Amino acid sequence: MKKNKDKAGWFASLKDRLFKQRDDRAQLMQHLRDAQRKGTINLEALMMIEGVFQVAEMRVRDIMVPRSHLVVVQEDLGVEDMLSIVANSGHSRFPVVDESLDEVVGILLAKDLTHYHDEKSRDDFEIKDILRSAVFVPESKRLNVLLKDFRESRNHMAMVIDEYGGVAGLITIEDVLEQIVGEIDDEHDAADITNIRRSGFQRYSVRGLTPLDDFNQYFDSKLTHKKFETIAGLVTFQLGHLPERGEEVTIENFHFKVISANSRRINNIQVSLLSDDVNLPITEDESDRLNANKKGRAHTASDNE
Repeated sequence: MKKNKDKAGWFASLKDRLFKQRDDRAQLMQHLRDAQRKGTINLEALMMIEGVFQVAEMRVRDIMVPRSHLVVVQEDLGVEDMLSIVANSGHSRFPVVDESLDEVVGILLAKDLTHYHDEKSRDDFEIKDILRSAVFVPESKRLNVLLKDFRESRNHMAMVIDEYGGVAGLITIEDVLEQIVGEIDDEHDAADITNIRRSGFQRYSVRGLTPLDDFNQYFDSKLTHKKFETIAGLVTFQLGHLPERGEEVTIENFHFKVISANSRRINNIQVSLLSDDVNLPITEDESDRLNANKKGRAHTASDNE
């Protein structure tokens, strides 16, 4: 009986500490917002501090580049074909795969291909000579832990794997840093911005500044508002205040969850489809992954029996 009481007391103490930490953080952020309004700190500093707190709570799955948007290089391609992929994508790092997207054999850095600029050097080309080791992280990993790992290992990119060991996407150190300092634009971003990305079955990652017209066109929906032109504006109106990370609201056939936000705006939203009336076609890549996951579950069930 005494052991049960001691255990109950320990859990109660832990619960009180967790809620106290949450309350302390909320009070700290309120003090910082007051300081910003008084001019003690500037808005940019406040936004970065909020970003740091968010990174400590967010997970890889919240911001990763989903599987369907990956640009990969086949292991058996020649130098010219690889250079073509590099030139067309504008990326600097590429997963190198064998027969399927789930068989990542390494990472190719675009700069390493510059050594093969003439026919003689290309005749001697072996992908294994320049291939870098791939790093794999689970979808559930916290961003602050991943950022620490990136810094210590000096890696800039990691492949994200799902619970069945399949490739779910990838994440870069830039993706993590953008949650703190805001969007980091480069010379390729103007042509590479994607406001809506599929991040899972019936689930999408949507930028807050996505125009309602673009959202409606993508989902064949009819969401409208007289005062707001963006999806962030509509979500803010429905909630009745500028939402914080984790707040949720359902509008017609869509469930919206705020993934990241600061004191001025919503940055990213997770959108889940609630009705078969808004059922977009599954890409071939996603279909293969779903079938593979079903087989994995079937094998697991069989083994348990």
